Amino acid sequence: MLNKFFGKFTKDLGIDLGSTSTLIITNDKGIVINEPSVVAVNSRTDEVLAVGFDAAKMFGKTPQHIMAIYPLQNGVISDFEVAEKMLKYFIDRVHSENFTLIPRPRVVIGIPLDITEVEKKAVEDATKSAGAREILLVETPIAAAIGARLPVLEATANMIVDIGGGTTEIAVISLSGVVTWKNMRLSGRQLNQDIIQYARDEFNILIGEQVAEDIKKRIGSASPLAEEVFMPMRGRDLVNGLPREIIINSSQVREALARSIYHIIENIKVTLEMTPPELVSDIYERGIVLTGGGALLRGLDKEIAQATQIPVRIADDPATCVARGTGKILEDIELYKNIFLKSASN
Repeated sequence: MLNKFFGKFTKDLGIDLGSTSTLIITNDKGIVINEPSVVAVNSRTDEVLAVGFDAAKMFGKTPQHIMAIYPLQNGVISDFEVAEKMLKYFIDRVHSENFTLIPRPRVVIGIPLDITEVEKKAVEDATKSAGAREILLVETPIAAAIGARLPVLEATANMIVDIGGGTTEIAVISLSGVVTWKNMRLSGRQLNQDIIQYARDEFNILIGEQVAEDIKKRIGSASPLAEEVFMPMRGRDLVNGLPREIIINSSQVREALARSIYHIIENIKVTLEMTPPELVSDIYERGIVLTGGGALLRGLDKEIAQATQIPVRIADDPATCVARGTGKILEDIELYKNIFLKSASN
């Protein structure tokens, strides 16, 4: 009864709880939170020092008693208490302008395809502890497809490749459900690790993840560029331990990323092989849609299209597709009632 009362004064939220970023959407304002899924904690006092962008700035730069933590790994919660504190911080911030003393929002939240019942319950418990009065679970690729304006409720195939920060999910969707799918522990953060490993192997330089992320965004590509581009790469020389800078080019970054991109393409092919022929015909006609931040890697759509001989397009603003999908679900929960997963708490 109290939850229903408080619900009148709170905003319903759609949440994309990602391994690298958390996005929250409301129907009246759109995306109101888009920040890194990072929490800085003082291990001596268990005090949360910063969340989101402020915590991300500390990553790799903290003294021993301060830890900058990603509470989600591979799309699932790895540190329950920190994830709960992060969610509570973001939910409270959304409601800070409403003067709501106890926010009790209804929440639509995306979860990975291969999540276990224990992991599902962890998401529900953390969200409930953060203040949610009702939690509706939806599979991430379906939310991404809805955000990309695909007709997921119809009897036609929609193939989506969602390349997030923690996982890559490949799914064929029809009639409100996932028909065939593959989930890979290969994602944007793995691409960063590929660049870190390449710098170590080829140049004997140790670089940080933020440096690798910057290199990937600025000069990374999956296919050759019309003109090669260059940028400085700074790190620690593994021979003498001193700072060192070299110039790296887009061809070298492409070489570093090649293996992971090959695995993504091969898993897309495997998913197509498992798909019923009637749906493959639809996919051939409608094409493959790329979502997630990893879809922004230059030339990735061309490489996938060339390997599969199927048209590929990148969704509008692919990094926010899951969040926008949860927002559309909030607008008409009755229409999308068949896509919700059974709660692990029941």
